[in-house]
Amino acid sequence: MVKRKPPTELDDATGALFVDTATATPSKPHYHGHRDRLRHRFLEAGPDSLQDYELLELLLFSAIPQRDTKPIAKALIAKFGSFGEVISAEPEKLAEVDGIKTVAITTLKAVQAAAQRLLRTQVKDQPVITSWAALIDYCTAQMAYDPTEQFRLLFLDRKNRLIADEAQQKGTVDHTPVYPREVVKRALELNASAIIMVHNHPSGDPTPSRADVDMTRKVKDAAVAVGLTLHDHVIVSRGGAKSFKNEGLL
Repeated sequence: MVKRKPPTELDDATGALFVDTATATPSKPHYHGHRDRLRHRFLEAGPDSLQDYELLELLLFSAIPQRDTKPIAKALIAKFGSFGEVISAEPEKLAEVDGIKTVAITTLKAVQAAAQRLLRTQVKDQPVITSWAALIDYCTAQMAYDPTEQFRLLFLDRKNRLIADEAQQKGTVDHTPVYPREVVKRALELNASAIIMVHNHPSGDPTPSRADVDMTRKVKDAAVAVGLTLHDHVIVSRGGAKSFKNEGLL
């Protein structure tokens, strides 16, 4: 029978520390303590106590259990710029970051979907005109980080409650074709009384272009002709939001 040395002792011949891997208890990875501290800070001090990359770390703990997620989270912020831009990024772009696989991508996109759904509940069945800030938050979450222009229509009933939110067109990085006849036709199909138009500017600047202004006037004229009200046209972007009504353009 071979006599085992104790789990740790000095070797008589070399003076080196001997570790018996068969009996020694493996130590936890160095990042385990960090994870516990981050979870504790999140629960005790709240989400505002965490930087963007730390909140991403927290999300990635369960998705990537065998790796330190801090460098991965920082790489995501370095590539995309902010927490919002990370969770809004296309899956194939997320996959370009080392360490981000299918489970992590699913986690990040699920957070985006949850945020959008939560914000939608704050405007659904409510008079949109009196919950304008919630509407802007919802539209921003839906569209502001999209890399291409997207045009959406919010259809309202007689009490200005949201009855439908539909993506009508998706264009290029700086142009979305909009057809006033199709806008009015869909509103009549839904028995809507009013419309709010929303689209995004991927450039980050929500300032309306001349083409935006001209298109809005054409839609307004078509809506008025059949008894519909165009309440507003809102442009959302990473740099904020602009209301045609507030800007005196409608």
